[in-house]
Amino acid sequence: MAGNAEMASLEESFRKFAIYGDTKATGQEMNGKNWAKLCKDCKVTDGKSITSTDVDIVFSKVKGKTARVINYEEFKKALEELAPKRFKDKSKEEAYEAICQLVAGKEPINVGVTKAKTVGAVERLTDTSKYTGSHKERFDESGKGKGKSGRENIVDTSGYVSAYKNAGTYDAKVKK
Repeated sequence: MAGNAEMASLEESFRKFAIYGDTKATGQEMNGKNWAKLCKDCKVTDGKSITSTDVDIVFSKVKGKTARVINYEEFKKALEELAPKRFKDKSKEEAYEAICQLVAGKEPINVGVTKAKTVGAVERLTDTSKYTGSHKERFDESGKGKGKSGRENIVDTSGYVSAYKNAGTYDAKVKK
C-alpha cells in the first residue's frame, strides 16, 4: 500500500474536492458531481479506458443504496474499482498506488472563470470623473461611491437655510 504521507495528501485532496462549490459542505462526504470533477481534474478519466460514464457507475456502486454521497472509505473503494481499468498493464496494487498518485495533492481547477474587462465604452462609462449633474453628487473626489448619502437627499434639521455661511454662530452672538 501507499505510504502515510501519500495517504494524508490523498485525504486532503478528498476534502478539497468534497467542499468545492458547496458552502455548507464539511469535507467528510463527497457528492457525485464533485467525484466526477475530481476524476476529470486529476486525469483519472482519459476518454478511452475510463469515461465519465464509468466514473458515474463506480460512484453508484460504492455508495449506499439510498445515499447520495460517499465518505472517505467509499472514496478509496471507488479508486480501487477504477485503478485496474485505468492501468491495465500493472497489478492491482500497483494500479491502485498509481491512481492514488494521480489524485494525491491535487486541488479543484477553476477553468472558464470569467474575468471582468474594462475596454472601450465600458471604461468610459464607468469613469466617475466624467459624470455630470445629479450623478456627480453620488461620488466623492476619489471616485468612491458615497452610499446612501449620495442617493438620497438628507434633510438638514439644524434650522438654518441651506448653504448659509454663518450656520452654527447664533449661540456665539447671543452670549455676548
